[in-house]
Amino acid sequence: MDRRKSIKTIAVGTLSAGVLLETACKQPENKAAEAKTTDATPSGTPPEGPAREPIEKERYEKLVAEKFFNEHEMATIAVLVDIIIPKDDVSGSATDAKVPDFIEFIVKDQPYHQIPVRGGLRWLDLQCMTRFEKTFKDCTAQQQIQVVDDIAYPEKAKPEMSQGVSFFNHMRDLTASGFYSSAIGIKDIGYMGNQPNQWNGVPDDVLKQYGVAYTEKELKECVSYT
Repeated sequence: MDRRKSIKTIAVGTLSAGVLLETACKQPENKAAEAKTTDATPSGTPPEGPAREPIEKERYEKLVAEKFFNEHEMATIAVLVDIIIPKDDVSGSATDAKVPDFIEFIVKDQPYHQIPVRGGLRWLDLQCMTRFEKTFKDCTAQQQIQVVDDIAYPEKAKPEMSQGVSFFNHMRDLTASGFYSSAIGIKDIGYMGNQPNQWNGVPDDVLKQYGVAYTEKELKECVSYT
């Protein structure tokens, strides 16, 4: 199983639940209005904007106006998240889903992410400078993967890579949270939401497998193969 498929499998389960749940639960004391379910912008907010209480709107606009990461850090994040979730035949990459912007928003909305992420980015650059005399974003793709492989698999990682392992785990969680809450990621999972459907009965191969069959009455009155 390749790295992208692994991330998808975990993300559908529990990987990104913490970030998403905390973001969803951070509401002001007064009741928040329900948001419209539309495509997400880089910050994870519908383009036309959900219905917000004034206090929510004020906070959102304040966070969007602020900048936490510098250009070098954002470029490094873009490279890393595309290694975690690259483009494939099914959907776009993490940057196509605007995951770097999602991470920029999250670290401002939840400041406890700031030190681990910024510190991890510096650790990544230091590793690459030591090995290749270049920062991570300026390394070749092969060099980048070499460093990532040293921290992406906790059970195989060397003890001296523990800080990098912790950072990569953190970034993998954030990347999966951003990607699989975007329109691209939801489509990648195949989630259809609540949609009307028609029951066309148990497939013939399953009926044969268990040695059962519909009666003529059932076929006539209960099952519709249209």
